[in-house]
Amino acid sequence: MHSSGSTTGRIDHPTLDQDDEQRRRVINRLKRLEGQVRGLQGMIEEGRSCREVLTLLAGVRSALNATGDVILENYVQGCLTEGSSADEALHDLVHAVKLARG
Repeated sequence: MHSSGSTTGRIDHPTLDQDDEQRRRVINRLKRLEGQVRGLQGMIEEGRSCREVLTLLAGVRSALNATGDVILENYVQGCLTEGSSADEALHDLVHAVKLARG
């Protein structure tokens, strides 16, 4: 991880491509989510029961949150090892958690 060229002096945020295994896991999760969302669409088109649709929707939401947690964890690990000030790191962490939780 290297310094950004911005005038704020902030350090670039970590990215998933810095850990090939982590990136692969996230991509696999997103592919499964993509399939589940297509499944939801198919269920609606087929006229499946609301209960079935809501059950799959809850699973999609849970899987999406879990994927966000993996990305957030990667960010926190990178953020805490970057050497930024404690105040800056805390501010960035709070902002990242808010983004992850919507």
